[in-house]
Amino acid sequence: MKKIIIFVLVLFTNLSIKAQYIEGMVLELLDDSTTQPIFQANIFWEGTSIGTVSKEDGSYLIQEPPSYPASLNVSFIGYSFHSKEVINDQFLFYLKKSLELSEVEINDKKNTTSISTINSLNIQTLSEGEIQKAACCNLSECFETNNVVDVNFTDGISGVKKIKMLGLEGKYIQITNELMPLTKGLQRSFGLSYIPGSWIESIQIIQGAGSVVNGFESFTGQINIEYFKPEINKLKLNIYANNSGKIESNVILTKKKGNWRSNLFSHISYFDREIDHYGFHNNSDQISNRDGFIDMPKFKQFSLLNRWKYYGSDKYRFQINLRAVLEERNSGQMSNEDIINPYIVSSDNKIVQFYGKLGKIYNDKRSLGTQFAVTLHNQDVQIGNYLYDAKQESFFINIVKQNQLMEKNLLKYGLSSSTDIYSESLFVSSSPFSIKSRVDVLTGFFAENSFTSSKLNIITGIRADYYNVEKNIYYSPRIHLKYNPNEQTVVRVSAGKSFRISNVINENIFYLASSRNIIIEDNIRPEEAYNYGLNIAYCFYLQEKEGNINFSLYNTFFSNQVVVNIEDKDEISFSNLVGNSQSISLNIGIDFQIINNLSIRSSYKIDHSVSTFNGVEKDLPLQSSSRGLFNIAYNSISEDWYFDITSLYIGSSRIPENIISDNELSPSFFLFNCQITRKLKDFDVYLGAENISNYTQDNPIIDAQNPFGDDFDASLIWGPLMGRSIYIGFRYKLD
Repeated sequence: MKKIIIFVLVLFTNLSIKAQYIEGMVLELLDDSTTQPIFQANIFWEGTSIGTVSKEDGSYLIQEPPSYPASLNVSFIGYSFHSKEVINDQFLFYLKKSLELSEVEINDKKNTTSISTINSLNIQTLSEGEIQKAACCNLSECFETNNVVDVNFTDGISGVKKIKMLGLEGKYIQITNELMPLTKGLQRSFGLSYIPGSWIESIQIIQGAGSVVNGFESFTGQINIEYFKPEINKLKLNIYANNSGKIESNVILTKKKGNWRSNLFSHISYFDREIDHYGFHNNSDQISNRDGFIDMPKFKQFSLLNRWKYYGSDKYRFQINLRAVLEERNSGQMSNEDIINPYIVSSDNKIVQFYGKLGKIYNDKRSLGTQFAVTLHNQDVQIGNYLYDAKQESFFINIVKQNQLMEKNLLKYGLSSSTDIYSESLFVSSSPFSIKSRVDVLTGFFAENSFTSSKLNIITGIRADYYNVEKNIYYSPRIHLKYNPNEQTVVRVSAGKSFRISNVINENIFYLASSRNIIIEDNIRPEEAYNYGLNIAYCFYLQEKEGNINFSLYNTFFSNQVVVNIEDKDEISFSNLVGNSQSISLNIGIDFQIINNLSIRSSYKIDHSVSTFNGVEKDLPLQSSSRGLFNIAYNSISEDWYFDITSLYIGSSRIPENIISDNELSPSFFLFNCQITRKLKDFDVYLGAENISNYTQDNPIIDAQNPFGDDFDASLIWGPLMGRSIYIGFRYKLD
């Protein structure tokens, strides 16, 4: 592994390459072939949150994209795209007026969550303002005001949260940071908690099969996060504390040195109290009694990310990044001298990652991009009598070539390769249960063509990836069609196939918090599924106020799945699918700005997810059948006070057989969150409350008084585990 790291360092540090902003103009093409500047046109990199608006003279300056190849686009209400060209290193857009509008005065307010009628993929972008509406201590907590991604606890002890999308677990979502793999391999279990929310500039949520350029794993979609760039803010500081005693600090520093510009991200979080307020409930009167287990785990976490970008060349783009994570997490039974053999849950994770990007622009029609990453991850976990030790060494590279074949056709093609070396051991009561080593090598070729016209966009792509363990080539064809019947409406249709390699124990490690026997079928094959989707979005103006309606329908159908069977209270089994397994997700939402300073968001989602367990088709366990969201946001006219209130409705879910119930449904419930922010010149002070109604799940730990007994189970979680939480925070930035 050392040789690989040295090779990568030598290869990329010997390249003299730079990066910079891109300049240009947006011009209206008049009937007499003359031009005039367009003010406040939107210029953006497709598939990212990076964008800007044109000035009064039509000029703009936009920072480089997170990676190359990338497509620069423009939009402006009442105008349609005509052509583009590069003159004297300036990127010029020409638009023609498509609608004759009477003159109106509009006081615009930028939406914190946006949808696009231009992009061929169904992308929802959460901006920094949206992320700041909640505490957002880490990535798993950044979706509290969003109804596409669901969030819940993994189990009743560890305090770790998981996400779901389109009715399926988060392992079926491809999660990337700046289009690079993020929660892959061992990071599937705890990885979402290692990305501080204060580091994130924006989040793009892509529903359905994504682009083949980004990989083969997007069963239900892709979540891509963008960190703050080194071009803005010399200093960003966020300090957070809640009423339980949790403390968190995040600092982002920007530094210039010659032609180099750098970000240094640091995160420290700490909690060292034993609290037992929730757990056992006396019947249905919500009288809480201690169950003897710590409500919130004690932990220490330190995360670091250092990014360096080199500036100066017109043709080259280059950046390198170093990321490190250290975390210790401890929970289980409360300290008690009377307990001789306490039930302990602990985890120790150490991650070091070196990654970077290299891009070359030949001209306005051709470019080449390369991404690479080297990752080392050690993980030690104890859950009761189980001891799990794992190590992962990974190398990843992705090379993409982009050619503008004709005015309307853009071709992307390339090669990718990833090598993952795993070493895992699972011990039960000091007796070896499983010791395994595996080397996964995946090498693939991909090609994607984008056809763009005034109303119709078509993206067709295919991947072919060879997997060394199976000695098989896996094909991933995908297609995305987008049609704009008018400038306010978009209709998208998508279809695609994906596959992934399952790490059975690591991805389901939280099920070890039970007395179930573990049964793993031999020769577990890679999971494969097809995803079909329909999306219709309509943007409108009512009383000169902006709004949108968004409708989505997706079906994910498995041809092979690793079935996690917890239908028998005495065992958990992992096997290849025999029978039907699919998920259908329907989501409809509306965003509307009622007045200049008051906006609402409302959505409702229905998920119907089924799989075959022991020859019987059943709803997926612990999966909510419906979910509703209502959010209201208000800011004062002077924009120095911000108020945000969110109400969540979570429908019932099926609870598998256990000593308390026999395949019954959990109750539906509501959650309420709010936050108040006071904005001053350079800093913000925010005060918030989560789970205001103090609702928690009844008996999340079954037979908590006998954790080593036959009936103990802390893995059947369908609701919140922590009651009301009040927090306060401070943000400061220096430009």
